[in-house]
Amino acid sequence: MSNNGSLMRAEIAQIPSIFQKIADKAATITAQVQKLPLDSFDSVILLARGTSDNAALYLKYLIETKIGIPCGLASPSVVTVYQTKLKFKNCLVIALSQSGQSPDLINYAQAAKIGGAKVLALTNDVNSPLAKSADLHLYLEAGEEKAVAATKSYSAELLLSLLVVSAWAKSEVDFAALVRESNTAVGNIEAISKIVDSFDHSFGITTLGRGFAYANAHETALKIQETLKIPVSSFSSADYLHGPISSLHKNSRVIFLAPTGVASAGMAATVTRIREITPHIYWIGCGFELHSGEISLGGASLPEMLAVIADSIVLQQFAMLLALKNGLNPDAPIGLLKVTKTK
Repeated sequence: MSNNGSLMRAEIAQIPSIFQKIADKAATITAQVQKLPLDSFDSVILLARGTSDNAALYLKYLIETKIGIPCGLASPSVVTVYQTKLKFKNCLVIALSQSGQSPDLINYAQAAKIGGAKVLALTNDVNSPLAKSADLHLYLEAGEEKAVAATKSYSAELLLSLLVVSAWAKSEVDFAALVRESNTAVGNIEAISKIVDSFDHSFGITTLGRGFAYANAHETALKIQETLKIPVSSFSSADYLHGPISSLHKNSRVIFLAPTGVASAGMAATVTRIREITPHIYWIGCGFELHSGEISLGGASLPEMLAVIADSIVLQQFAMLLALKNGLNPDAPIGLLKVTKTK
């Protein structure tokens, strides 16, 4: 019997317990974050690659909606290729990385500190170079991640991002509800497996989200690309109407990331237009009433910011099962390494 997917499946199943570990340390983490000169920052730059870059999108929405200051995504090559000297007075750089090993992230973080920034790092390795170069490091609590495609570390990055911004904004996180819904998602894997059995990816897959769920739309596409080894398009549901929808046809498969929340109204026009073109629509989240023939993969009954975190489990399960259905091993996709070191 094949052990394909056993690592990825086990690591997804660990996510609720990782959330609980973060919850148990929430007071300590909050105190650490609040020791930063938070009132002095008038901008934030997020530093990440790959899966962590998608988590950074979620963090960007958190900072801009809850703190109200500009937040951008770093281009590490500005430092590593173009040798730019950064001027980052009153700037907080937040680096997100599973391994904390990539030279471009480390070099950018160091250049940012020289340029006057404070650096906060979220990694899964307390002894990594990125962790040691930061003014404050927060551990993801995920333990060793063996499957090449990141799962539990991504979900941990989402929750730790929420905790960082909640500490900054002096708001609360409902950890108990998140852990409860996450356990439900883990237990729902067989229902997703039945849907995957009839899922035909041969006509192309597009993933769409908006607001806080935009991060999960990108992560769904990335997970499918990594494990099933096919190209997948991902867009903001708003951007999709500005041209890419032209490629959609009646056999296209569309996956909406749509938790209940304010972004649902912002997605409505795109949903209506796509329904006119293809009936093959799948949902992760509870933000829309499904039309006949549309399929729900699951979704947490939580406020939008929390639902996105719990729903990350669903997208990971879907990608893993889709790869297994097609005879691939999602634990170790050919051509990928667990730690990617870019310069």
